[in-house]
Amino acid sequence: MYTASWRDVVRRDLFGPRPDPRDRPYRLVVRLALVVFRLLRLRFDVRGAEHVPATGGAVVSSNHVSYLDFTFLGLAALPQHRLVRFMAKAAVFGHWFSGPFMRAMRHIPVDRKAGAAAFDAAVRALKDGELVGVFPEATISQSFTLKDLKAGAARMAIDAGVPILPAAVWGGHRVATKKHPVDLSGGKAVTVLLGEPLWPEPGEAPAALLARTRTAMEALLDEAQRSYPQQPAGPEDRWWLPVHLGGTAPTLEEATARDRADAAGQRQRARTSRRARLRARLRRGGRAA
Repeated sequence: MYTASWRDVVRRDLFGPRPDPRDRPYRLVVRLALVVFRLLRLRFDVRGAEHVPATGGAVVSSNHVSYLDFTFLGLAALPQHRLVRFMAKAAVFGHWFSGPFMRAMRHIPVDRKAGAAAFDAAVRALKDGELVGVFPEATISQSFTLKDLKAGAARMAIDAGVPILPAAVWGGHRVATKKHPVDLSGGKAVTVLLGEPLWPEPGEAPAALLARTRTAMEALLDEAQRSYPQQPAGPEDRWWLPVHLGGTAPTLEEATARDRADAAGQRQRARTSRRARLRARLRRGGRAA
């Protein structure tokens, strides 16, 4: 198990002998993340970091259980002195606080109404030798099991001619996840597993590569869950375990229904917000007249 130390925070060689000057903001954020990991006394079990290529592009395809998953996957790439460009919702880039950081770190915004631009940007980054991080479930899994995967990761790997690195993260949802309060009590374990690269085969269809990726991700997630070194403190603390491991998390069917309800609520809030803005403009126009 690895626990971030203050020495790690200030290590000169953390990012290799000649880090790209353009990545100074990203390197600062990584050091700040290590400070947070240290303060929370998170205990990391990172396996498979040797599968991250020292150079060249790859798609890092991971399950999604917490708001912090991208930081944990980034930690797994550090031994190879690599930084991961994550694909994230365009709204995060438009936020007054997170937006400047996301742009400075050269992450890739995804506008779900115009996904082709994000796809093209990701393929360009992969061809330029970048690691691109993708959560193909699209949203956090409230059942803590693997949901249906979007085909974008497989299509990007085929178009760019790079491998997919299947990955699994587990434990971060005990700190911060959807529909649960943030828990900053220290000492929680976080498991990060990276599997062997899956290279697209000649003429392979995206659906076939996606199926291979899903199989690898399911195996890694199962290993991460079953080898996790901590257990619930009691019956009321079993919320973070999936049903098949004796937990009280929603079933996959229940979680899917929750996702649909959340999406419907978001659409309704967006419509209400648009109507409110229109009324405000009409009132301003009336006063100006």
